Amino acid sequence: MPAEKDPVVGNLDDDDYPVYTMGRAADVLGTTPAFLRAVGEAGLITPLRSEGGHRRYSRRQLLVAARARELVGQGTPIEAACRIISLEDQLDDALRLNREIRRKLDEGDGNI
Repeated sequence: MPAEKDPVVGNLDDDDYPVYTMGRAADVLGTTPAFLRAVGEAGLITPLRSEGGHRRYSRRQLLVAARARELVGQGTPIEAACRIISLEDQLDDALRLNREIRRKLDEGDGNI
């Protein structure tokens, strides 16, 4: 009988799985827990909470926080950095949608 796959191990490949504690996330980013709290308060990322109420971050969230840290390191206020990142994400989404619509139009698909 094959061994069942451990659901936690399966989640380790998931970029959205909240595996990092606040302390570990701060270490990975080279920042402080206060920075992560500020990024969360600005609404840029929303960490999940463990059953004990501790913040847990995913790899994707750490990438976003790293971009915020980069902007803040260049002198951008944290609120402005979070807004810039949000606008960058919106622009990426709009460009992706535009490419998809153009592709469908080029294929002659009238259903957009």
